[in-house]
Amino acid sequence: MTGIGEMLAVALVGLGTTSSSMAGAAIGLYLPISKRLLACILAFAAGALISALAIDLGYGGAVELRHANFSSRSAWGFVGGGFAIGAIVYYLASLYLEKRGAAVRFPTRFEEYALGQKRKNSRALIKLLSTCDLLRHLPAEGIEGILRTVKTVRLPAGEELFHVGDPGDALFIVADGSVEITSETGSPLASLGAGQAFGEMALLSGGLRTATVRAKGATDLLRIDRDDFEDMIEADHQLASAAQRLSHERAIKNLATGGPNPGRWARVARSNLHNLSRGEVAKLLTKTGDGAGMAIIFGNILDTIPGCLVIGAKFHGFASLSLTLMLGMFFGGIPEAAASAAILARAGYKPRKIFGLWSTVLVAGLLAAVAGKLFIGNPHSLAAVFCQAIAGGAVLALVAHAMIPEAIHEGGSLVVLPTVAGFLFALYLSLAETVT
Repeated sequence: MTGIGEMLAVALVGLGTTSSSMAGAAIGLYLPISKRLLACILAFAAGALISALAIDLGYGGAVELRHANFSSRSAWGFVGGGFAIGAIVYYLASLYLEKRGAAVRFPTRFEEYALGQKRKNSRALIKLLSTCDLLRHLPAEGIEGILRTVKTVRLPAGEELFHVGDPGDALFIVADGSVEITSETGSPLASLGAGQAFGEMALLSGGLRTATVRAKGATDLLRIDRDDFEDMIEADHQLASAAQRLSHERAIKNLATGGPNPGRWARVARSNLHNLSRGEVAKLLTKTGDGAGMAIIFGNILDTIPGCLVIGAKFHGFASLSLTLMLGMFFGGIPEAAASAAILARAGYKPRKIFGLWSTVLVAGLLAAVAGKLFIGNPHSLAAVFCQAIAGGAVLALVAHAMIPEAIHEGGSLVVLPTVAGFLFALYLSLAETVT
């Protein structure tokens, strides 16, 4: 098989390998197949790819180098260097694309992205809370409970927030601007600026307001209602203990000493944002997915090209097909596309657009297989061996970055078994090919 016929054949192989993505997208949109079953298929594919990469690419490339009079150590360094470069390039490229919306393709990638965005968006608020002497005595580990209760209040210059004798129904923190506190007789008691809290004693004791508070200029306040605070205490024993300490005279006196270091409190607080509400997920899905079409396309292409490059490079007729790599990519494409289609639909994408996005995988697979055959298909070329190793590193990074996390996310510990099964199946195929 030579010339145009061989190119058409390798193009057909690339197309067939990636065709499962369209079936997977249809499953994600229209067929209620068990997510655990899809997770097991993905885990099986991941195990098969690991075996194929280790034996067909890693070991196979090293053997070619040994035939070229490389020492074992030099061959390992040559192939290992290629794998490392491929993994790094894939990782950096995937992070770049995910920040621009490609994270919505996979649930676990989106969850990690969404938590990162939540921490980023909460940074300014946490920094402000960390300067508040009162709230810094609450555990930073409970910051999610605190953030959910915070509301914003804006006061025009001169407006009164509350008066002496009003019910103590909330704690306030100055976010921007300043407030003046006066006694029952109108005498000034204090002027508070950004980061300073007031109203805490009435909140803790349940008594009435003992002073009047009004805005000196246009002022933004943060408000935590009594009911929210009590719910937090009931749900979190750490917050309950902290509230008890605050109500103790010694804890109140300690406020003047500044308490924990503000910077450290803020760092601990940011690191303890672990959960996303359904509302947060829905809002961020829509926001992230809007206009992210090109990032999603490039993300899909990034996941497709390395494997198909190797499949094309290894193609020397249908009898020499790299079955382990092909099966790993084929089976892996089904659950990946199914999960991606489902989450893209939640992000507001129409089925036609979802199929359009995933059809780019077919084109990318076809072209990558042909390119692999044309440019890195010579097994005796050092450049070809190195390029194949780079592609293999990218595929291995894909397995670790997306496939295994997705499988565990949907299937739990059960996916351990199909992963090993996929590895052993691919190992059997590799040994069978070697014997024949």
